[in-house]
Amino acid sequence: MLYNIAIAAYGLLVKADVPFNKKARLMVEGHRQVFRTLQDKIEKGQPYLWFHAASLGEFEQGRPLMERIRTLHPQYKILLTFFSPSGYEVRKDYKGADVVCYLPFDRKKLVRRFLDLVQPRMAFFIKYEFWKNYLDELHRRGIPTYSVSSIFRPNQIFFKPYASSYAGVLRDFDCLFVQNEESRQLLAGIGIDRVKVVGDTRFDRVSKVMEEAKALPIVEAFRGSRPAFVAGSSWQPDEDLFIPYFNRHREVRLIIAPHVIDEDHLQEIECKLELKSIRYTQATEATAAQAECLIIDCFGLLSSIYRYGEAAYIGGGFGEGIHNTLEAAVYGIPIVFGPRHQKFAEAVGLLQQGGAFCISTAEELDSVLDKLLVDDAFRKQSGQLAGRYVHDSMGATDKILSSIKL
Repeated sequence: MLYNIAIAAYGLLVKADVPFNKKARLMVEGHRQVFRTLQDKIEKGQPYLWFHAASLGEFEQGRPLMERIRTLHPQYKILLTFFSPSGYEVRKDYKGADVVCYLPFDRKKLVRRFLDLVQPRMAFFIKYEFWKNYLDELHRRGIPTYSVSSIFRPNQIFFKPYASSYAGVLRDFDCLFVQNEESRQLLAGIGIDRVKVVGDTRFDRVSKVMEEAKALPIVEAFRGSRPAFVAGSSWQPDEDLFIPYFNRHREVRLIIAPHVIDEDHLQEIECKLELKSIRYTQATEATAAQAECLIIDCFGLLSSIYRYGEAAYIGGGFGEGIHNTLEAAVYGIPIVFGPRHQKFAEAVGLLQQGGAFCISTAEELDSVLDKLLVDDAFRKQSGQLAGRYVHDSMGATDKILSSIKL
């Protein structure tokens, strides 16, 4: 009852926030269209597999499985739902799914209506998605349901004594495909045993991204024969640390791909630079070759840009948490990031293997960069360790496919 009250209250709060919050407006409008979209696009009598991702990061984890199923089992249609506008608005035209829409709020009446329309043959919830009414109803209807690339920690609500009743929702899954052994042991401690340790599907995804990396003539001209350093998904606290270093080390070419690319932030970066900089969208191969810093002021290129760097800095470690380290590590280059990385198993793994370095101060960053950019043997060894860690962690998608009956 408390859960249902909380869900209803959340829906009211989202509606109340519409005048003040763009994401709330997008969500409410998207929810108004969900059932119309399903009625128009779901083909009755066709077998649907339902994938649900909270946002863009979870989508990337589910993507390898969706695309492999589409290749091996084309008889199935795919429904992809998102909870967050930041996922839906970016991937609403994703061609790997037959239908893409928002997930209606987890209220029993909406859940039944949703499942009556879709009638999925299977359901896949990516990483942290545990909607009780959906899972309970899927279980009641006997629809095989799986958790993909989930990871569990002792401080999660499932392992609190006062939340034992909510933890029962995990029994609705036919199998939880978890990332590591610690997760399996935590679940075993509360009596959840339909669990398999398969790893993280993101490793399979970044391998595919590397294979499909774009040739970028402007970046190639900018780098030339000089060493380059890539700062990806950077925020202001990150930039305050690494920009002064490269202002002093102009022999290294700096590529900055900020997480936020609005005009104010781009100008803020340019004001801090003592280097001759140019924005990607304003550059030609000739002008890029004369610059000392290339600022990536558009989206969609970062995963291809990392291959041009001798090393990479991943932003977010002085905020809510670091961004995607694997997109860089897959190219076999060493990674540097800030202190807030503990919730990211792949970052911890890279540190343990010697392929990444955590810094908390400008002095620590200077020391690491001096080592990486001066000692070629050390840099190459660190990069090889990063690349090997990614390569050795691949295969989760195949393990999942071998465990489900399609």
